[in-house]
Amino acid sequence: MKRIIVLVLLIYSVSVLSQNVEKSLILIDVDTNLPIEDVTVYVAKTKQTLLSNAEGKVTFILNGISNIQITHSSYNTIKLRSTILKEKENAFYLKNNVNGLDEIIVTKKHPQKILSDIVANSIRKLTIPARLKVYSREFLKLNGSYAYYNDGLMNFQLYGKDKNFKNNILLEQNRSYGLLNDEIGDDALGYNLNNIMENYYNFKYLTPLLDRGSKTKYDFLIKSYSPNSDYNLMVVTPLEGQKGLLDDYSILYNRTKKLIVEVSSVVSPMTLSNIKYKKAVGSKNIYKSYFKAIYRIEGFDYYLIGSKEEIGFEKIDKKKTTDLEVKNSFVITNFSDKNFTYKESEVFKDKTLYNKKNTILTNYWDISGLTSTAEEKKIIASFENRE
Repeated sequence: MKRIIVLVLLIYSVSVLSQNVEKSLILIDVDTNLPIEDVTVYVAKTKQTLLSNAEGKVTFILNGISNIQITHSSYNTIKLRSTILKEKENAFYLKNNVNGLDEIIVTKKHPQKILSDIVANSIRKLTIPARLKVYSREFLKLNGSYAYYNDGLMNFQLYGKDKNFKNNILLEQNRSYGLLNDEIGDDALGYNLNNIMENYYNFKYLTPLLDRGSKTKYDFLIKSYSPNSDYNLMVVTPLEGQKGLLDDYSILYNRTKKLIVEVSSVVSPMTLSNIKYKKAVGSKNIYKSYFKAIYRIEGFDYYLIGSKEEIGFEKIDKKKTTDLEVKNSFVITNFSDKNFTYKESEVFKDKTLYNKKNTILTNYWDISGLTSTAEEKKIIASFENRE
């Protein structure tokens, strides 16, 4: 009889452990008590990668016991077993590993040449062929009010290299709320899915810094990176007196492997204040521009894990001025160096997910790498209620 009871309990325990359980992590700076954005959370069992949102939150499904790694370029890494996640939401405090002032590094080679070499090496080392499961999310504001939203879960098959880079896309699920119209136009569309991976895997966003003429437009500075001695930080800013919308750049790279781990650019308020306002019909007056991409080095694998883009501008028409803001997020939830099989008829050919008919099979947005903040959930709910 005792053996039967033990067997029943064992079967019950295995059944419970095998169930899908939703868990959330809240990642907080131990010194400031503020949430930490863009923390990478890697769930080993499912090989899922997640990025924390502005609330420091990630949400995922556990199916059994797994190792979990929590990393950020400015914080100490945490490794844990999922068995310690007793609550549905679990707070973890990360220690900022800043240990001193970042020193300026003097080099024999011009920093611009160093950057060119690092970009070339990063392109060579990115793992291709590769299969990426991608969650994409886009918000659009029209004249200060949210007018459109979409998100989608896709598989990207990457192959080729550099100038011969190619990818095919298979769309799994998507949502689209609101309708684009002539007032918004093509210039407000977000990611062009047909070339977005080519841009990220060839570091197209750094192109303005790679030609020789960039030395006359930008100041290049290399600094040590006190949070992580494996990294150097290159800061590139427009020289005084330059005209046009020139970005400020930050490039964080592994100094021994010569691989980029983070790159960001922003048009500074000072640059924007020096731009002459355009009144001609058809003009666009940009007042916000931001970009960030994060890459992961894992053994011999090197791949993109996420990006963000924001742009805001006024569009001048004959009878009125239209204010547009677009905010995009892109998260690679799963990576594999294996190809997947598909038919050519299944390949997604459109440039964007805008106005794409909804295909919803599961609540994929809840556990697809980027948890919505409370504010974002309200915005999305408002769109759903209009349908």
